[in-house]
Amino acid sequence: MNPLDIFQKEAPAVAKAFDGLIDALKNTSGLDPKTKQLVYIGIKSSMGDITAMYFHVQMAKELVATREKIKDTILITLSVCGLKGVASCLPAALEIYDKT
Repeated sequence: MNPLDIFQKEAPAVAKAFDGLIDALKNTSGLDPKTKQLVYIGIKSSMGDITAMYFHVQMAKELVATREKIKDTILITLSVCGLKGVASCLPAALEIYDKT
């Protein structure tokens, strides 16, 4: 089962508030949607969050982010976070990009 589905089922009020936060962030105007997705990919890969790659890589690709941009976004985390995120998320992100 999708973790977000469980979140919504088990904590609907909190999930609704979280969705409101996400909507507010989507509507800010400082960054374009593609750049926002690349930022999410960088943050989530620095945390080693492979699951997030499935969502954010697909969204970034739909917004015309290139494979190279996604790869560089993950690689840039090396200097701050080390190898863990790159080792876990780069293969997953590129596989997701290539399959979608």
